[in-house]
Amino acid sequence: MGALSPCDSFAQFGKSKLLKFGKLYMHDFDDSDMIDLEGQLEIFYHSCIKDERFPNLKGISDLSRLMVSMGKHRSYPLIYKLLKLTLILPVATASVEICFSKMKLLKTNLHNKIGDDFLNDALLCNVETETLAKVENEKIMERFRKMSARRGQI
Repeated sequence: MGALSPCDSFAQFGKSKLLKFGKLYMHDFDDSDMIDLEGQLEIFYHSCIKDERFPNLKGISDLSRLMVSMGKHRSYPLIYKLLKLTLILPVATASVEICFSKMKLLKTNLHNKIGDDFLNDALLCNVETETLAKVENEKIMERFRKMSARRGQI
């Protein structure tokens, strides 16, 4: 099965393709949700065929907007949930790919012996550089001074 893209139109996907996509999200759609999703898709699909606004949509993001403007996201909550998952998939995939790319930079052959905790900390610092840049160096140094002072008291 090819990947769903937010740029693809609803007409390109049969109900079976959308149901297969729903099965990929087993944590979001349990067995009863899948049965309900199939029923909602059947009814929704037939209501879309007769509505002149739906064939003119340029993609799934347009479909999601139209559903909200018509209030259909409340009538077909599982379809709307599936569409939202489709829309965030490229962002989620890119985030994971960025993390793996950064991890490859950090975990080289020379650094293969570093522990998981240190690797996680280093990866977090590397991925969240914008957030980390906002932390003042003075505050970090002060915190380390306080930590070493406590160790000396033990």
